[in-house]
Amino acid sequence: MDKGRTNQATQMFENLGGILRKFIFSILSIGPVPSHIAFIMDGNRRYAKKQNLIDGDGHRTGFSALMNMLKYCYELGTKHVTVYAFSIDNFKRSPEEVQSIMQLMQEKIEGLIEEESIVNRYGIRVYFLGDLKLLNKPVRLAAERAMGATAKNSKAVLSICIAYTSLDEITHAVQESVEEKCDEIRVLNTSGAGYHHREHLINVTDIEEHMYTAVAPNPDIIIRTSGETRLSNFLLWQSAFCILYSPSVLWPEISVWHLVWAVLDFQRNYSYLEEKKKQA
Repeated sequence: MDKGRTNQATQMFENLGGILRKFIFSILSIGPVPSHIAFIMDGNRRYAKKQNLIDGDGHRTGFSALMNMLKYCYELGTKHVTVYAFSIDNFKRSPEEVQSIMQLMQEKIEGLIEEESIVNRYGIRVYFLGDLKLLNKPVRLAAERAMGATAKNSKAVLSICIAYTSLDEITHAVQESVEEKCDEIRVLNTSGAGYHHREHLINVTDIEEHMYTAVAPNPDIIIRTSGETRLSNFLLWQSAFCILYSPSVLWPEISVWHLVWAVLDFQRNYSYLEEKKKQA
C-alpha cells in the first residue's frame, strides 16, 4: 500500500513537472529557439567519486541525465542534439575503464532502439559520428543497428560523437575532399575535357560537406558541465558563432533549469550572433 502511494505521489510530481516545463517552454518559444544544442557531458567520474558509487555507476547516472536532456530539448522544439560521448583520447585511459565504458555503451545503444525508448517516442534519427572502426566489434555493430533501425525517423536528430575528436574530423574531411577532387580531375583528363586549376581548388564548402557532423547544422549552444570552459577538441570548426554555457554542476546533476538559462543566454545574444554570421 505504501509503495502504491509512493508511486502515485511520484507520478503526480512528474505530471506537475511536465506542466511547468510546458509553460516555461511556451514562454521561451516566443523568442528564437535554438535548432541545435550540443553537450559535453563532463563529470561522470567525479560524480561517482563524490557519491561513493562503484565504477561505472557515474556513467549510468549520466546516461539517465542525457535521456532527460533529450526529452527537454525536443519538448522545447530543438530538432538537433549532439553529444560528446567518447573521445579518441579516452582510449588512453586504463584498459579496464575503457572496456567498462564500451560495455555500458553497447548496453545503452541497444536500449535506444527498444520500442518504448525516447528515440521511438519522439521519432528521433540516431547518427554515430567519428572514426567508428576504432570501436570494438560489439559496440560498432550495435551502433550500425541503431542507425539502421532509426533511419526512417524524421522528427528530430540525435548525433552521438564516439571515437571522435575535431582534429580527426577535419583531417578526415580534408582527405575526403582531396580524393574527390583527384577523382574529378582524373575523369576530366580521361575524357580529354581538361580542367581549370581554380575551379578545382578545395574550398570551405568542400570540407564542410565531408565533415562527420554534416548531418546537422552548426550548433547554436554548446553546454559543458563541471564549470569547464574548454571545448576539448569538440566541434572546433562548427562553434565559431555559438554560445558556450558552462554550469558548475557535474553532468549527472544537470537539470532543466540549466537548459533554460542556456537558452535565455542564446536569446539575449541572438541578434549579435546573427550579425557576426552575416559578416563572416
